Amino acid sequence: MVAVTQAVKRTSQPRGGYIPPKIMEAVSIESLTKLNGMESENIHATTVGLAVDYLTRFMNGSQKNEAFKISLMGSHNAGEHDKAEDLLDKVVGLDDISITAACQLVGYDVCYRAGTAMFKGVDSIFPNKPTCENIKVMVERGVTFIKQYGPIVKDGFGFEGAYTRKITIGDGDFLTKTTIWDFKVSKSNPTNKHTLQLIIYYLMGKRTQHKEFEDVEKIGIFNPRLNMVYTLEVSKISSKIIEDIEKNVIGY
Repeated sequence: MVAVTQAVKRTSQPRGGYIPPKIMEAVSIESLTKLNGMESENIHATTVGLAVDYLTRFMNGSQKNEAFKISLMGSHNAGEHDKAEDLLDKVVGLDDISITAACQLVGYDVCYRAGTAMFKGVDSIFPNKPTCENIKVMVERGVTFIKQYGPIVKDGFGFEGAYTRKITIGDGDFLTKTTIWDFKVSKSNPTNKHTLQLIIYYLMGKRTQHKEFEDVEKIGIFNPRLNMVYTLEVSKISSKIIEDIEKNVIGY
């Protein structure tokens, strides 16, 4: 299987990238709650990011089994589905027990996205107090973001009918009526890898049977760590770049 993120990593982009992040409109969301320094967090940044993403979906009203769908599918591949279900039962809100269970649950994602050879188990994933506090704040920021830019019309979606021999798997984060969004829990601003990933999602989305993509005309990134929103109208991207990405990156 080849995921969108894997395809992006191995793509040699033109100087500055297919879509330079600097052309995106950047907006800061005000927050009265500050985060602990990243140096105080004791689990991998990828785990933190996934936990924030899925917990935000759950706190915004998604069913738990839908919010953690990829994790549950990964647990099947790992032969630990019952254990994952027990963890899912512990996720009830934004208390430390729920956040710890969520962090352990997302440890199964790798089994779905990259295969069980990369799986290292979830028992050693125990976020400390500063990490739990940061995750809680970032999820709360995510819910605030959705209130301002939503409502969400679809989350955790695949691209059935749009995959190719070059990209065989991938899942998007959120769709609002006019924008496809990706959550990036990072200490840095967006990169050209992030913008390429999003335009791939957009182009694949337009080829799926999901009617929710019909009105989508923008790509967007929300970073709850920086509490920043970045958006770009797809019409501002040249047709030549779009064609190049469709042909050489996606394989249409």
